Amino acid sequence: MDLILWRHAEAHELAETGTDLERQLTPRGEKQAARMAAWLDRQLPDGVRVLCSPAKRCEQTVQALGRKYKLRAELAPDGRAEDLLAVAGWPKTRLPVLVVGHQPTLGQTLAQVLGLQASECPVRKGAVWWVRSREREGALQTVVVTVQTPEMV
Repeated sequence: MDLILWRHAEAHELAETGTDLERQLTPRGEKQAARMAAWLDRQLPDGVRVLCSPAKRCEQTVQALGRKYKLRAELAPDGRAEDLLAVAGWPKTRLPVLVVGHQPTLGQTLAQVLGLQASECPVRKGAVWWVRSREREGALQTVVVTVQTPEMV
């Protein structure tokens, strides 16, 4: 299974009168999302499922991709790695899954699937981490396919 984790692009700080879910992308964030979406569109395999946090900044990020997506409450800013993995169907689902979400949940998910000793892995704004599960000699392995940032693509 391919699990592609995409952190939302740069967003405005929390306004005194707004909520965290209402935060929107900055102009720089819009450019980051567009660059990463263009790269992803060329790389994503057919049949990929796209899941997105209900936060406005995540929805704006995924909209740059121009594909159908589903909002999932489990991917909200206060989400847990376990919930993200369950929604994605890791590691058993055959179809690839793209998840657009937040730190620290994405980093916690990466640390868990990669077996890192740290509790989380830093994920830059707008970056994509692509991991794949596979079975080798009866053991489940997770390999990093690629890590991309908007500045690299």
